[in-house]
Amino acid sequence: MKKITQITLAALLAAPVTLGSLSLPSYASAASAASAAPASAPSVSIKGPVAQAPTVYTESAADYAQFLQAKYNVKLPQQPTKGDFIQAIAAIIEADAASASTDEASEVKAPAFTDLKSGDSTYDAAVSLYNSGVITGTEVHANDKLSTYAAVFIAVKAAGFKELAYTYPEAKTTKALAKLGIGAGRVQGLAAQELAAAVDTGLIPESLYPALRKGGVATTDFANILLGRVLSSQGNYKNEIGRSGDADIYSKLYAAYRTADLIEAPELREIVDQALRNDLVTGYNLKDSRFDSNFIDELTLTYGHSDIQHAVQLIGLLRSEGIEADVQFQPKTSAFIYLKEWGEPTETPDYKVTQIENGNYIAYSKEYDIQFEFNTTADKARFNDIILKYAKKSTGNTSNLIHASWWQPLYYSATAIDGYPVIANTKISLGHYYAQSFSLQEKAKDIQAGFRKLAPDADITSYTFWVDQPFLNYLNGESE
Repeated sequence: MKKITQITLAALLAAPVTLGSLSLPSYASAASAASAAPASAPSVSIKGPVAQAPTVYTESAADYAQFLQAKYNVKLPQQPTKGDFIQAIAAIIEADAASASTDEASEVKAPAFTDLKSGDSTYDAAVSLYNSGVITGTEVHANDKLSTYAAVFIAVKAAGFKELAYTYPEAKTTKALAKLGIGAGRVQGLAAQELAAAVDTGLIPESLYPALRKGGVATTDFANILLGRVLSSQGNYKNEIGRSGDADIYSKLYAAYRTADLIEAPELREIVDQALRNDLVTGYNLKDSRFDSNFIDELTLTYGHSDIQHAVQLIGLLRSEGIEADVQFQPKTSAFIYLKEWGEPTETPDYKVTQIENGNYIAYSKEYDIQFEFNTTADKARFNDIILKYAKKSTGNTSNLIHASWWQPLYYSATAIDGYPVIANTKISLGHYYAQSFSLQEKAKDIQAGFRKLAPDADITSYTFWVDQPFLNYLNGESE
């Protein structure tokens, strides 16, 4: 079994395992080669994937429905009622955000609905939406079939466009409604303004125009699209830089990387740096929760690296294999002990060191995570074979791989994948910054206790997740 002899920027992730005999981890060596998956890795038979030309992707009703069920446990029936839609809207909007523009008295108001009473399935949701200004009348008609217009009038206020709508003069309203093919006399007053604003803001996509021209009952797809657009308007849908198939995805990746700096978070860093000094962990990551993707866990993998050209080529690789995914870039700073015997460290804007009492250094390196949400779980499962073949160095094979491939690549999932072993993460949070240290499961309890001793009042959690086999090998002191 080959021993680790070079430093890896992934020491970042840190195994608190005892690595006393290890010197520099193995990531920094030169290019690597395609190789077959090790016997312990899952093998998926793939029949000739066909690379597809980039296309402009628009979220579908099915995409929104999947997200609504996964994140909010919202699933509309085949023929939704107005009450179903009201309950769904109440479930997806933040109560504090929705009521931000109301005064204290209105926030606690219990409206005297004429057709709803306490205990009815829609009552609590209707009260919440009434107090936040989304429902404006006391006659709800919860049991009526949901109409296209009722859905839009609720959605435009839930999305936060009410005040904008009421700025519309008559001429601007008429112009917007003309896009729908609806005459000025069909919808009037505040309702016309709300509908016009829904058109201009994109809350109503063009795909829904025919249904609005027709009027009548709203389909489940119609309702799901509106719900998804409400989430997006409130910043509560997926947080991403784009799709892997977007023509400008590479520019967006470079822009995200260039504008990311080393994460400072001094108060948090002081705690985890002490954990390094105490040999509680051998490394950790600093991240910012504001970059969380909000992707669906079952479809998502997180991939860590330091070289942005690698990320660009990785997305190109996925496209060449016929795989599409949503993409989120997450800045990350990795910290680890740099031994004094390795020589004087050279600092750059993306690599800083702090000398500690024993003469060693704590090194801070700029890295990133890319989160991919795949279209299917089958695509998520295929990712492993693609990496093992095209993006992982192996003994005797260090060429014909994508740029800056690592001996022990790191990618992981919050949900189980066949062939992926389980490891642990111990996470400590202060505000929106958090530090995490990956470890073997049996080490997690001690790390959590050590963090708790260093920061009794901090938010500290430990959980397990599924990681690629080569990274588990790294935690065990192996080189590949």
